[in-house]
Amino acid sequence: MAPSKRRNVSAAKPEEPQKSLSRKEMDEKVERILHERRCANEVFDLLELLQAEKERDVLSAVSACSHLFSSLLQRGELRLGHLPKEEDMLAGSYSAEEKYAMFMRHRYNSYVELLVELLEHEAFVVKESSLCALMNFVSTEAQRPLQAVDWDGHCCFPRDLLKAVVRGLLSEKEDTALLISRFQEFLEKDDVRYYTMGAVSDSVGRVMAQAHGVVLPVYQNNVFTLMSNINMPKKEEELRNFLLDRDANREDWKAAKLKEHKRTFERMWLAFLKHKLPSGLYKKVLVVLHDAILPHMSQPTLMIDFLTAAYDIGGAISLLALNGLFVLIHQHNLDYPDFYKKLYNLLDPSVFHVKYRARFFHLANLFLSSSHLPVYLVAAFAKRLSRLALTAPPAALIMILPFICNLIRRHPACRVLIHRPDVTDEPRDDPFLMEEKDPALCHAMESSLWELQTLQKHYHPDVVRVATVINKPLGEQENELSELLELSGYELFERNLQQELKDTVALEFEPVTQLLQGSGGLLDQHFSLE
Repeated sequence: MAPSKRRNVSAAKPEEPQKSLSRKEMDEKVERILHERRCANEVFDLLELLQAEKERDVLSAVSACSHLFSSLLQRGELRLGHLPKEEDMLAGSYSAEEKYAMFMRHRYNSYVELLVELLEHEAFVVKESSLCALMNFVSTEAQRPLQAVDWDGHCCFPRDLLKAVVRGLLSEKEDTALLISRFQEFLEKDDVRYYTMGAVSDSVGRVMAQAHGVVLPVYQNNVFTLMSNINMPKKEEELRNFLLDRDANREDWKAAKLKEHKRTFERMWLAFLKHKLPSGLYKKVLVVLHDAILPHMSQPTLMIDFLTAAYDIGGAISLLALNGLFVLIHQHNLDYPDFYKKLYNLLDPSVFHVKYRARFFHLANLFLSSSHLPVYLVAAFAKRLSRLALTAPPAALIMILPFICNLIRRHPACRVLIHRPDVTDEPRDDPFLMEEKDPALCHAMESSLWELQTLQKHYHPDVVRVATVINKPLGEQENELSELLELSGYELFERNLQQELKDTVALEFEPVTQLLQGSGGLLDQHFSLE
């Protein structure tokens, strides 16, 4: 006879407190349910304990239920294909065998829903146990599908179950970074990674549409954490680690195609980046964009709008957008007419103090290395940097001054900025317009780099040494900037302390042989026994 229907424990917690069961008692219940169908209703006792207050009871219930339903799945005792509602099941003309399979399939669905809810439990050990149980069912269902196989290029992978797991990971209320790091090991499976990316795209589209343009910092940070944990394959041959046994006759399985992985990866990131991001998250995305996102996209040029918008924001975000723009300009022929104008306007006093200073000047050096740049543009950068150098810290000056000298070496026409034979030594007004935003209109070529001569009287000896380079003709060999880009004020101070003084000045002094001298000394003057 088919088991009777009990309340759906997945809807709410039971009104009465559950009776605690020992692990041994739970295991005994599982064995009775598996071997005596008349005891099938005892499954409700196990499911109710999943909502117990004690962490120990919840963990034991997760383990017991996981063993129960894994066994039922392996034995093929759950309803396959379409699952009627429980009301229809009882009223329908089904055999006892069919009713049992439907009943246990409904209980299995309830258990999965409860596991997803437990991903938000206050105890991490419960979250981790629930996640592992869910992924165990993903693996089992991949081998023994519960749904009818409807081939559409996706085989019979349990996508709906994996979507439920991703939904639990992408919480809107709490940071799930630790749980996502635990999930990362499952992403090593190529098919899990592929369908996870699709699930993330669906989640972002649904949640952000409901937000109506409002920023959701917690949710969006969780999404970014999950996406940044995805390690994309680089070659087709690397796609060989599947959770699902690949059918030799399914050559068009999308999860086994690198092209499809790239498309899904691209669709996921574009769905995420088209929404407004918190400022801190903007920076995190831009830091990894150039080497962790763009190389794995089918069409990297689709990121043009995002990068240009980020470049227009200003400040540190603009500095970080340079990396992505550099990739698009040099590798994908991006045409950006006002690029150098905007790069010029990023040069302000704050550029010497931001966290990403080294990255910015490394890229600026690359952008200004072309010999095809107009002389007025290079002169404008050299002059603006020289003016900013007047208020820059010593560590930045030791990098900036060789940077300026390199610009002049690359473009000999700019040497006029440090030597004008037709100009007398009499003081005159500087025609350079520091506030002008257009480098073509700032009159840099009509000016000079008098700031470098001023810095020859700087208080720091290393700055004086670097600034005096312009007193001699500049050679063709450029200065190596790589070691100077990361130089900090602390490192500069430590380096100066470690330098040995070559020229020492001898001073006359009387060596001290003891702390308190005797006759005529400090001891005799103040502690005389007479």
